[in-house]
Amino acid sequence: MAYSGNQKIRAYGITVGGLPTGEKNDITDVADVRVGHVTLDYPLDEEQQEYACTGVTAILPHGGSLFREKVTAASYVLNGFGKTTGLVQVNELGVLESPIMLTNTFSVPAVTQGTLQYMLQEHEEIGETTGTINIVVGECNDSYLNSIRDCPVKPEHAIEAIRSASTDPVAEGAVGAGKGMITFGYKGGIGSSSRVVRVDDDQSFTVGALVLSNFGKREELRLPQLIAAQKAGIPALPNPADGSIIIVLATDAPCSDRQLLRLAKRTGIGLGRTGSHFGHGSGDIVIAFSTAHKISHQSDSWQETRRQLREDHPVMNDLFAACAEATEEAIYNALSQAETTTGRKGRIVHALDIGQLAADAEKA
Repeated sequence: MAYSGNQKIRAYGITVGGLPTGEKNDITDVADVRVGHVTLDYPLDEEQQEYACTGVTAILPHGGSLFREKVTAASYVLNGFGKTTGLVQVNELGVLESPIMLTNTFSVPAVTQGTLQYMLQEHEEIGETTGTINIVVGECNDSYLNSIRDCPVKPEHAIEAIRSASTDPVAEGAVGAGKGMITFGYKGGIGSSSRVVRVDDDQSFTVGALVLSNFGKREELRLPQLIAAQKAGIPALPNPADGSIIIVLATDAPCSDRQLLRLAKRTGIGLGRTGSHFGHGSGDIVIAFSTAHKISHQSDSWQETRRQLREDHPVMNDLFAACAEATEEAIYNALSQAETTTGRKGRIVHALDIGQLAADAEKA
């Protein structure tokens, strides 16, 4: 879908870390990774007191059959105040076999159902001649702007998000699952960023992060250029809930599931740098995968061979830094790309208009 939002944070002269970004500076810089959104934005009653201000986001590790060609994966819980599906099996087996789906808290069942329906339609063998499938869904609570009790997200929205997924630059801000999300009291949502790690003249790896950002209070925001917004009089919610964040991490580096777990932990560094302390009521969850290997669902062999990074090679430290940097910048991109949004009961959450702030600073 086309999205006419604001600019990524780098358009305003704000640079995070020292590693270079990929061409698009988002998770789709990892080859063949795809992202799709469905955004719901309409009143649910004549008085417009109840409002659908929510959506679904789908992340596909590659464009083929995720069930027949799984990818290595892991998840990590920074703070477990969240309602996800599928992470127990991901961590037990170290593989991902479905799209990663993001939505609001009460829509996890509908999105799980829709994703299951899509995978069953595409794979006649699931539950018939082979085993069942593990669907992965993450969530954040958008109930300030979205009439969450009305459950406007339906299974067909999940299917539409999957079908719309592409390798195009990721639409960010108040789109898809991010439509109703709030970050540091301002409009948040979907953000993404990437980093390139060079091993030598002939080899490099890409790390991409996509966040569903919905956490924090205004006074916790640490980036100086964004703190200026508070002084500029842009109103923020005074006491937002603890909120949550889902971080999806992709790389083409040949990592084992244990190494992906190590990478996932480093995203917490980037989250902390923005000002988060992983609050009591915040579900801060990371899902990481590598596209370096495709693992066949069925094989007659009793063994398989894979390449794997050495733990003591300097590239591991660079990958750690890439995960922290990409996560931090993805959160800032969610803020800078979002637009002021009106939702249920006429509630308004204002965006950080960083472009206007920069223009005002030049005039001062």
